[in-house]
Amino acid sequence: MLMLDDVALHCLLKRDRHPGVTVAEATSHDSRGMTVTLRAGAAGTVCGLEEAERIFTLLGCAVDIAAASGARVETNDLLVAARGPLASLTSGWQPAQSLIEWASGVATATADFVAAARAANPGIVVACPRKAIPGARPLALKAAVSGGAVVQLGASPTPTLILAEHFAFEGAASVRDRVAQMRQTDPGRPVAVEVETLAHALAAADLGADMIQLRKMRPDEVAATARSLDRGWTGQLIAVGAIPTSLAAAYATSGADVLMTSMPYHAPLADIRVAFERD
Repeated sequence: MLMLDDVALHCLLKRDRHPGVTVAEATSHDSRGMTVTLRAGAAGTVCGLEEAERIFTLLGCAVDIAAASGARVETNDLLVAARGPLASLTSGWQPAQSLIEWASGVATATADFVAAARAANPGIVVACPRKAIPGARPLALKAAVSGGAVVQLGASPTPTLILAEHFAFEGAASVRDRVAQMRQTDPGRPVAVEVETLAHALAAADLGADMIQLRKMRPDEVAATARSLDRGWTGQLIAVGAIPTSLAAAYATSGADVLMTSMPYHAPLADIRVAFERD
C-alpha cells in the first residue's frame, strides 16, 4: 500500500537528489552496471519499502523489495535492491533511505509499545492519533498501523469529539447542549468527550458520551476514573497522551479499554545501511 503519491515522491526527489543531477538526466543514462542495496542496521519493524520501491521506479531503475511494511526484520536483512544507472541510484538512495528510516522508526516504536501493553493485558487496544507530524501524516499513519496500532476506533462513522476545553471554558451545561445537538443532527455518529479530571469524566458519562478520552492522566488517575465509571456506564474509556513504552503495562492494566499514544511519531530513526555494488 502506497501512502505517498507520485507528486509527493517527486517532491522528495527534487529536494534530496544528488547535486547537479536532474530526474530527467538520471533516467537518461545506460541502465547497466550498478546496484544499490538498503539493509536493516538493527532488528525492528519496517515501513516505507513500497514508497522506496516507487522512488527508484520513477528514476528508471529495476527494483526488488524483500519485505512488506509491517514485517519484522533482523540485523543485515535485505530490504531494497535497485539496479540502474549510477546517476539514478545516487539520486534515489538518500530520499529512499530517509523515508524508510523515519517510517520504520515509528513502526518499531509502535510495535514495541503494543508488545509491552499486550503482555500485561492481551485484550488492550492500542491506537495512534490521526493528528500526526505536519506534512508526514499519511506515512505516519501507515507506520503506526504497520506496528500493530489502529488509527480509527470502532466501525465507521468516526466519532465526533468534544474537546476538554469545552468543559473548562463553557461548563457542563454547554457540553450537554452539544451532545444533544449531535444526537439530533447525526444520530448514528458516536460522541467522544475529552476530559482532564475525574469530575468531568463522570459528567461526560452522565451526559451520555459513547467514549471518554482521559487526556494526559497518570495510570493511577485512569484507574480511579475506571473504578468510578464502573457503576453502569458502558462506553469506551480511552487513555490519551504521549504514553511511553515504559508505562505501557501500567496503563494497560489501569482499566482503560484503549491506549492512544502519540509517542511513536517522535521515535528515533531506524538504522538503514546503504551499499553500492558494481554488477
